[in-house]
Amino acid sequence: MTALNELIKTADWKSEKHVPVIECRDEVKADELFTVRVTLGKEIAHPNTTEHHIRWIQLYFLPDGAKAPCQIGSFEFTAHGESAEGPNKGSLYTHHEAATSVKTGKSGILLALAYCNIHGLWQSSKTVKVV
Repeated sequence: MTALNELIKTADWKSEKHVPVIECRDEVKADELFTVRVTLGKEIAHPNTTEHHIRWIQLYFLPDGAKAPCQIGSFEFTAHGESAEGPNKGSLYTHHEAATSVKTGKSGILLALAYCNIHGLWQSSKTVKVV
């Protein structure tokens, strides 16, 4: 039996277009809102076509000492140029980018998971320190 975690890929986002890039401050004040932005293709653009696109991004937070992460959000991208006239004939494209504001009283790790309809699941992480 194959476990899901065996299928999740990681790499350096500077050289791999499928890796989610988590952007936020490294240090935040306890219980004050801060913005977290997740994108893909920061250094190498990821296609956004009917045939090849990012379907969704999920964002989690694992507080220090916790046994399981908390889900922050799930962001779905559903317009990739499809239309009744055929693939890539539509006028609407959603860009694979998500931003949200969160607050925490504990340091921990942000985890992002993204799904490419051709190349599968990709993850990254970023440590956030509460000061």
